[in-house]
Amino acid sequence: MLLIPAIDLLGGKVVRLEKGDMDKFKVYSENPLDVAKQFEDMGIKRVHIVDLDGAKKGEAVNYTIIENIVRHTSLSVDVGGGIRNMKRCEDYFNLGVDYIVLGTAVVKDVDFTKEALQKYPERVILGLDARDGYIATDGWYEKSSLTAIDVIDSYQTYGVAAIIYTDISRDGMLAGINVKATVDLANRSPFPVIASGGLKGEEDIWELKRYNIFGCIIGKAFYEGKIDLKTILRKI
Repeated sequence: MLLIPAIDLLGGKVVRLEKGDMDKFKVYSENPLDVAKQFEDMGIKRVHIVDLDGAKKGEAVNYTIIENIVRHTSLSVDVGGGIRNMKRCEDYFNLGVDYIVLGTAVVKDVDFTKEALQKYPERVILGLDARDGYIATDGWYEKSSLTAIDVIDSYQTYGVAAIIYTDISRDGMLAGINVKATVDLANRSPFPVIASGGLKGEEDIWELKRYNIFGCIIGKAFYEGKIDLKTILRKI
């Protein structure tokens, strides 16, 4: 299973939110590049970068920071947050980003999402963030009437690289991954599923691995010292 640490950017700093609330955050580092290099030194191969400012504003805000991480580490990088047009997709791919994550656009701009999937097959990840079972958009401020399966069904014939499924109610709370919802989704999805939201410790990782989940986003559990990534990487 792929372990993917998250680097969430807000105001140029590495933070973690509580339940997706941008007014409730904790700063873990003033230097995102240092954090990325720390992951690289541990043996991590891929990081998940979220431009939280971009997600709220609908544009790239922390682009220069992401550029520094791409250029000064060997990490594979996926980026989400504020990607709402083809120009931004092209900018990120030209920069050297390996995958882009589309969230709000997946629900609100289906034509753009399908255009990106057609132009960049197997390089676009659908970020499905659920609150009470329904997909939330615009930096998690708005809740739609669609479930994750509803969204996946509309993209079945496209070359989606993966699905990142986040249970917002658990995100940043160390409450444990919603394994049941993640596994249920993976059993119905034609695309690989990456679990996200609330990982509390090593036990969550082994539970997801038992069900052959493709990957897991690791956030607050690492930053709060709840897991030892080096040890887990040796075991997995």
